[in-house]
Amino acid sequence: MEDEVVRGMTQELTVGERVAWYRRRRGMSQEALAGLVGRSEDWMSKIENNRISLDRLSVIRLLADALDISLGDLIGEPTLLEWTADSGTSTVPALRAALMDYGHLVPSLTSRGSDVELLGITALERDLSDVFDAYQASKFGFAAGRLPALLAAALARARTDADERSHRVLALSYQAAASVLTKLGEADLAWNAAERGLVAANHAGDPAILGSLMRSTAFTIMSTGRLQPAIELVQTGASYLERHLAGCRSDLLSVYGTLLLVGSMAAARSGRRDVVRNFLTEADRTAGRLGGDCNHLWTAFGPTNVDIHRVNTAMELGDVQIALDLGPMLDTSALPTERQVRHRLDIARAFNFAGRQDDSICAVLEAERMAPEQVRHHYLSRQLVLVWMRNSRGRPTHALESLAHRMRIVR
Repeated sequence: MEDEVVRGMTQELTVGERVAWYRRRRGMSQEALAGLVGRSEDWMSKIENNRISLDRLSVIRLLADALDISLGDLIGEPTLLEWTADSGTSTVPALRAALMDYGHLVPSLTSRGSDVELLGITALERDLSDVFDAYQASKFGFAAGRLPALLAAALARARTDADERSHRVLALSYQAAASVLTKLGEADLAWNAAERGLVAANHAGDPAILGSLMRSTAFTIMSTGRLQPAIELVQTGASYLERHLAGCRSDLLSVYGTLLLVGSMAAARSGRRDVVRNFLTEADRTAGRLGGDCNHLWTAFGPTNVDIHRVNTAMELGDVQIALDLGPMLDTSALPTERQVRHRLDIARAFNFAGRQDDSICAVLEAERMAPEQVRHHYLSRQLVLVWMRNSRGRPTHALESLAHRMRIVR
């Protein structure tokens, strides 16, 4: 409860202002904190006064570690999921309750399963597809609102008919929950979902499902700031999947490639250029074997997603010019909305770093046009708009002020 109160108090602060807030609570000077992260006091002062943009998670993680707080504390997660006609009025708290239900541990001690309608496996697969499709369309409220019932039904099905198909649906339902929760800033809860999904995947009898949950688990670990464990899990998962790639199954190639992309991001946030290069090179080779952009098991994997990650990793490594040379030219129109919007936010970030604020605002507005929910909740867009509002001399432009209003940001 205290953590929720603290985050509420800092919700409308930029990342730099949040650093200052936590630093003062720790009783630290700017000089002391700067020394802990290998920077100057002048740099720290500029960060806290929004004169330098702080959007690289690798740097934010160093500051979070030095302040002994979580990565989410500094980037302002989690954020409130608004009620809509799609979401209803039962969202993340209901999903949290579903994941904290102890019935999955000792089924004999609970009668909760008896209240759940036992759906046929085909109906469950259809509901699972609806949730994943909503996630990829950036309709997070829809997905969050339907996941509690899906998880309960999938768990009941797996208990009643413990065949490989039921465990497949259960594993992927947990993965869908982990994906949505990560987007909404609930990294620890997402880890809980991914871990349970990994257990279910072990019973699914399909290396593609196990690899998919390894990817999901590695991503949630990375999202909590634990980069080396994420890299190690990617390497372990890749070694496992390599033994099954000879048959050139498209879903296996897609899962394998996406796992490598997660590894490239974790390595970039660790500043390990050689590891980033190795992961991206192998992912590019795998995309070539796949033959184009595909969406097997909702991976959205292919040559375009590899290029998107070249931009992502370049930004994390501070190679802004590489991101600017490649990013704006990419045609991402064949990919799911979630991937397209995430790419546009990185382009906005690169434009902003290069001092091209008008181009950056246009990129955020284009992303918002495509997926207002995703833009409203993502730390990158919120950080950009907060800093722009803080640094505006006089009244902000109508476009910026309207954007901030729609994102529930106050000056």
